[in-house]
Amino acid sequence: MVTHFSKKRLRSVLIIVLAALVFHLCGGFLHLFARDFSEDFDYPYSGNVKFLVDQMMNGAEFTPSNYYYFKYRSNLSHICNSSVKLLFLVKSDPEHYEQRNIIRWTWGSTKQFDGNINIKTVFLIGSREYENERLTAESNTHNDILQGNFTDSYFNNTIKTMMGFKWAFEFCSKSTDYFMFVDDDYYVSPKNLLEFVKNPYIFPGRDKRVTKYSFIDLSPDKFELYAGFVFESSPFRSYFSKWYVSLKEYPYNKWPPYVTAGAYVLSRLSLIRMYYASLFMDHFRFDDIYVGILAYKLKIEPIYNENFHFHKLSYTSKGYRQLIASHGYSNPEELWSVWKDYNNYEKLIEQTGAP
Repeated sequence: MVTHFSKKRLRSVLIIVLAALVFHLCGGFLHLFARDFSEDFDYPYSGNVKFLVDQMMNGAEFTPSNYYYFKYRSNLSHICNSSVKLLFLVKSDPEHYEQRNIIRWTWGSTKQFDGNINIKTVFLIGSREYENERLTAESNTHNDILQGNFTDSYFNNTIKTMMGFKWAFEFCSKSTDYFMFVDDDYYVSPKNLLEFVKNPYIFPGRDKRVTKYSFIDLSPDKFELYAGFVFESSPFRSYFSKWYVSLKEYPYNKWPPYVTAGAYVLSRLSLIRMYYASLFMDHFRFDDIYVGILAYKLKIEPIYNENFHFHKLSYTSKGYRQLIASHGYSNPEELWSVWKDYNNYEKLIEQTGAP
């Protein structure tokens, strides 16, 4: 009788311990002890970053507390030596030769608007341990690859992104209106993107809760545009997750609202202000979260539009008429096929006058 009771009790204790262990490994306790984002969010630098940036916009100088020291294989200073309407900053893997080539022929082409609108494309990559002769030849041929002296890896995407920010600030912030950071596995419609930036509050797919913005000056020097597919989510606390974040690294229960790093667009004013803010904000290894923190500290509200597709939008000619960007084009042949088919469809629409 006693033995049976002891075994039953031991089994219950083991079940409780096992459940607690699973709860812990899945991040349950970390979620319980996370601080409330809405009540006490802060992030180093803990001072008033917006005030510092406002002062810097007026010519003040401060000593940075966070600074990315980059050396470029080539500084590509020629890219923005004339007025640029839209600059694509494409985050790419050093070995994605075919993806870069097809982007040069499709949505990243400088010739798609017959010279009426100046579009430029720069590819952002890091380095690998070995010297890559094919990459060197590609860089010398196209002169559009910005390669930094850091290891190209997933958890260095923030470094890659901030290299783009720093370079764009140094060489393009006086001549370029809009900057789109985008991964090399996206399909982009420059035509729709340029329509979107004219007034992101009326372009199809907008957040319909936002209605009264007709009085705002939407020019790239006056408007802090930060737009794409917006997320409001919480950190992954599971120890099994690729995106696990400890409470020491980030102690809050929610992220600031942020735009997925796969495709987002900034006005000139936003890029300059975010770059200044990054000089005082500690590094964070997820680039979309880091840019979201910069925006939050500057009180820049991200603008959501469903036509920035975080997941792949299956192709139909009619279905892509309002698309701005779609994820899921890692196959260069598929991107080329869709690009050709849709451009033929657009020509047919223009010839027939169909709505």
